[in-house]
Amino acid sequence: MSTRAVLEVIALDAEDAVAAQAGGADRLELVTDMAADGLTPSAGTFAAIRAAVDIPLRVMLRLADGFAAGEVDRLVDVALRLREQGADEFVLGFLGPDGGVDLDAVERVAGVLGGCRWTFHRAIDRAADRDALRKALDGMSGLDTYLTAGSADGVDDGIPTLLAEAARQGEPGYEQRILVGGGLRLEHVPRLLAAGLDGFHIGGAARPGGWEGPVSVGAVAEWRAVLDGV
Repeated sequence: MSTRAVLEVIALDAEDAVAAQAGGADRLELVTDMAADGLTPSAGTFAAIRAAVDIPLRVMLRLADGFAAGEVDRLVDVALRLREQGADEFVLGFLGPDGGVDLDAVERVAGVLGGCRWTFHRAIDRAADRDALRKALDGMSGLDTYLTAGSADGVDDGIPTLLAEAARQGEPGYEQRILVGGGLRLEHVPRLLAAGLDGFHIGGAARPGGWEGPVSVGAVAEWRAVLDGV
């Protein structure tokens, strides 16, 4: 069985996607509008990226900045349209005003994905109670990953939480892969790998020129080499 760590890279367009795959990415997260921390891309963008690469794509389901679900009916419609276009992996996550998971919104959106695999994104880092959120989502169809920095302030502050949650892998609510992302740097990787964490998510780290520039093959390849112990 392969023990290769998963490297997921944010892609905004087909150019990003091609570069990320060439650098060794295992999977892409597809978003638009990083000024709003990543919103749902258009169906056309999804189609262009799907035609350009052959690695798995996880498509963001998020229509506005923040972690409130907003118009759930519209989210459901967007999810259905993307499914019709061939999307089969997704990213979502919604909180209520009290900081707890918006279970109704998550269930409605996940319910139209037809069992597709999906990631609960960094809304967990803003949750009032991370453990309660995980327990509330335990057994949710398709949920196989939590994207988290361990803290709303990023991996620097979140490492103790990440290590604690890694130690609970396999418990109820903790069966899903932890995908570490949010201020993640190469210097964090050895400690996280040593703790058994095997999922890593990068965005800005793949773009030496910042978000106005494209994904760099070389930057992604450097991450791939470190994750592979090269």
